[in-house]
Parts: sequence; C-alpha cells; structure tokens
Amino acid sequence: MVNTQQTITIPSRPSLWNPKTAWGLAVVAALALAAYQAGLGRPGVDLVNLGGWPQLREFLVAALHPDLSAEFVALMGRAALVTLAYAVLGTALSVALGLVGGLLSAAVWWQTLWPRDRWGLRRGLWLGVRGLLAFPRAIHELIWGLLLLQVLGLNPLVGVLAIAIPFGAIVAKVFSDILDETPQAPLKALINAGVPPLSAFVYSLLPQALPNLLSYTFYRFECSLRSSAVLGIIGAGGLGYEIFLSLQSLRYDQLWTGFYALIVLNGAVDAWSAVVRRRMGFTSRLDINRQPGANPNPAPLKAPRQDWLLRLSWMGAIAALPLGWWWLRLDITSLWAPRTQRLLGELLGTGLPPLPSMAELANLANLAWLTVAMSMVAIALAGMFGILISLPAAQNFLLPGGLLRPVGQNGGFALGAYGLLILSRLVLLVSRAIPAPIWALVLLYMLFPGVLPGALALALHNFGILGRLMAEVNENLDDRPVRALSALGASPTAVVAYGIWPQNLGRFLAYILYRWEVCLRETVIVGLVGAGGLGRLLTEQISSFNYRGVTVTLAVFVALTFAVDAISHQLRGILRSES
Repeated sequence: MVNTQQTITIPSRPSLWNPKTAWGLAVVAALALAAYQAGLGRPGVDLVNLGGWPQLREFLVAALHPDLSAEFVALMGRAALVTLAYAVLGTALSVALGLVGGLLSAAVWWQTLWPRDRWGLRRGLWLGVRGLLAFPRAIHELIWGLLLLQVLGLNPLVGVLAIAIPFGAIVAKVFSDILDETPQAPLKALINAGVPPLSAFVYSLLPQALPNLLSYTFYRFECSLRSSAVLGIIGAGGLGYEIFLSLQSLRYDQLWTGFYALIVLNGAVDAWSAVVRRRMGFTSRLDINRQPGANPNPAPLKAPRQDWLLRLSWMGAIAALPLGWWWLRLDITSLWAPRTQRLLGELLGTGLPPLPSMAELANLANLAWLTVAMSMVAIALAGMFGILISLPAAQNFLLPGGLLRPVGQNGGFALGAYGLLILSRLVLLVSRAIPAPIWALVLLYMLFPGVLPGALALALHNFGILGRLMAEVNENLDDRPVRALSALGASPTAVVAYGIWPQNLGRFLAYILYRWEVCLRETVIVGLVGAGGLGRLLTEQISSFNYRGVTVTLAVFVALTFAVDAISHQLRGILRSES
C-alpha cells in the first residue's frame, strides 16, 4: 500500500532581529542622545531667551516695511548680479573639475581602460583618486573661502575658487556614481566587437549618462547660488554681504529687502531650471538610491534644437560666463603673483601642527560630538517636516484630477488647492533661499547660544531643500497603485499611508541621509556665528591666525565627515536592498 500522505512544511517566521532592525534602533538611540545634548528634555537647561522678544518683534514687523528706496534697490540689484556671477563661474569650474575627477574615480573607467589587472594596481589607483577627492569635499566652501582669503586677500577669485574646489570634488563623486550605475551592456558589446576601449566608452556610456549628468549640473548650480550668498559673510560681496551688513547694523528694513532679493533670485533660478529640465525630458534634478541600470531621466521626446526656449537658455548660459568674468573683474594672474606665493608658503609652513595633548584631544572629541549632535537634530527635523510638506507641494496631489482628488471635484476646493500649492512652495523657497548662518543669527534673538539654535538654523535651511526634492519624488511616482486604491474607495489618508509612502519612503530616507552628509559640513557655517561645535573653534583659530590649530581641527572634521559618509553609505545600501 502506497503512503500518499505528504508532509507540509510551514515556513518559520522571519526573525525580527536583522540588520535593518539593528540600524533602526541605533539611529533612534543616537537621535535621542543628540536631542538630549541639544538641551531638549534636559532638566536645568535654559534654552529660550525671553529678553530677545522685543528685538525679534521689531525684526518681524520690518518684513512689512522693507527699504524700497531707489538707491538701495539699485545696490541690491548690483549685489544680486555679483551673487549670480559667482554661482555661474563657480558652477562652470566645478563641473569642469568634476568631469575629470568623475572619470578618474569611476570604477567603470578603469575597468574599460585597464581590463586585465593581475596585480591589483587598477583598484589601488581607483581608491587613491577617490581618497584624494574626499578631502576637498569634506571641507565647507566657507572654510575654503577663509583660507583663500589669507592668501589672495579681498579678491573675487576667492569666491569662485571657494565654490569650485569643494563642489568640483562633490560633482566628481556624483558623476562617478552615475557612470558606475549606467547600463554597461552597450559598452561591453562594443569592446567585444573590437572597438578601442576609450572610443567605446565615449560612444556608449557617456550618451546614456548625459541626461543624469546635465540634470545634476542644474541642481549644482542652484547649490552654488546659495553658497555664493553664504560667502558674502566673509566679505566676498553680493547679497549675502549686504544682508550681513544690514543685520550687523540692525537695519531690519534693509535686511528684509535683501531677503526678498535673495528669494526672488533663487525662485527665478529654480523656475528656469525646472522649465529647462522639463523641456529636455529630465524628471529629477537629483536622483539617488536608484537601482543600478535604472534611468530616471530618459531621452527627451522632442529634439532640443526645435525648442526656442532651450536655444535661448543655452545661448544665455554660454554668454553668462564671459559676462560674469567681466562683472567680477577677475584677474587670474594674481594666482601666481609673488605675493600669493609668499603668503601660500607662509600658510603651509605654519600649518604643520604638533601632536595635540590629551586635554586638547578631549576638547576636540567633545566638540566633534556637539557637531554630530547638531547635524542629527537638524536633519531629523528637516526630514520629518520635509516629508509632510512634500504632499501639498507636489502638483499631482491636491489639484483637481490629482492623486488625492478624483476628476470633477473642483470649484472652491480647486482654488484652495492651488493656494495651498503656492503657499507650500513659497515656504520651501524662503526656507532654502535664506542661508543657514542668517537663520542662526535670527534664532539667537530668542535662544541662548549653543547646539539648539545651530540645529534649528540648519533644519530650516535643509527643510526647504529636502521638501522640494521630496515633492519631485512624489510627482514622479508610479500612480497606478494609488489610483487603484482611490477607485476602491480608499480615503486620502489611506491612499497616502498605503499607496504613496510605501513607494517613496525609501527614497525620502535616502535623501535625508544624503543631506545629512551635507548638513555635517554646514555645521561649520553656523558655528562661525556662535552656534557651537567645531565651527566656533575654527572661527577662533582663524581669527587668531592659529593655523596649526586650524590644521588639527580640520583633520578632526575630515575624519568625522568620512565616518558619517561611511554610515550614510551603509544605510543607503540597506535601503536600496529593501526597495
């Protein structure tokens, strides 16, 4: 008799303890410690300075009465052109440096050029280039500006180089990641067909990566515009310089005129970038944490040469380079002038530090922890509120016919939806247009100096950037599951919870981690205005010409940046594997 009974194996429940859970608990614990360090929930710590309320009220009232005199408006117009010129030239030079560095730091470049490597030299060269590029991008552009100021003096080249050096290294890193994630099947096919490796690389991989490279270049230009405003704090000129002077002299009416000029300039660049990218078929200005081989920026359906706006934009971009050079009156001969060589030699000669004592190491470790805590609190707040505002800031959500409103429901709600869209985007624009040091100075009216005002200033600035990036993610999501839920009668809350966030939450967290790396570098600039951390120590050392101390502090900061980059990279890898 044949036994026909079959044994049914019930799969065991997956363990709740896995790398994702471990990292999640570690992040929660670290955030709790960072919030406690910032003074949140710590007994006996005074955070709010009620004595600053009259001055804050005077500052807020001045928003309704900006200085609109013809002379001051003309001054702000000229300052806006200076800021724009710094951004144009800094972006152009950083992209040129980034293209070269991106090729040399891309693994696919060395694999194509050196297919057989018995001794591991290829990997050594690749790691060496990436290691060299990590140093300039770990140091904020404001610190580069302060160091270049000691060598070049009050020279417009300081602003351009301070943007180009760190941004060139950042562009190189992103470009190399784009090249490595581009599909390599056409490249391998050409190489197998006997095409020389360099020609195969140029004709197969670069055309595929070009949309993403151009799209990121637009994003980097927007970042350069914000950085050129920050550099005004150290005397580089432009809107940031005029805003800082108005704040120091407590001329709040003039300060708000500068704010409005900065908001208009950032808004105009953002709108132009969005229109040009849309005309070229690019759906995302910054795309990270995507699966290898995925291309979020497909080739445009319409040839660019048939679009008059694109032709005009490219002509304007080309003309902006010599115009910016002329407006800033750059003189590159000062780079190799005898005075520059002498000051550079003195700077390098005095920058070799002795070994720090145990007391100095303990102080640096404490300031490093304050810096990390500031960045963690800032990015947590910016990410949380950025996720929330990304819904009304996306065009495809609340408008009639959007994901949360079926076709036919318009009328009064349509006006409210348009108003909410405009208001949310305006909030994001104001938040990211005003530099973090200015936010820190304003917050110091009502808060005592320390970690908290610096964290809130960074949170306000990064909230505007993250909210805008996350809104683009919402606009580009696959809407089929969302519309299926709506057709089944799901409420808007259920649609968001079960249709939108499951698709986009991984990308949102990846953006937050990416901005955390940037936020850590930005702690330096709020430290310069008294918010604490390594930035404040750097300010004291630079102002006292203690370049040996500057070298030690920068080394600690670079090591800290490497550690945060490694943690962020590990977490993004877990998110990518789960998506």
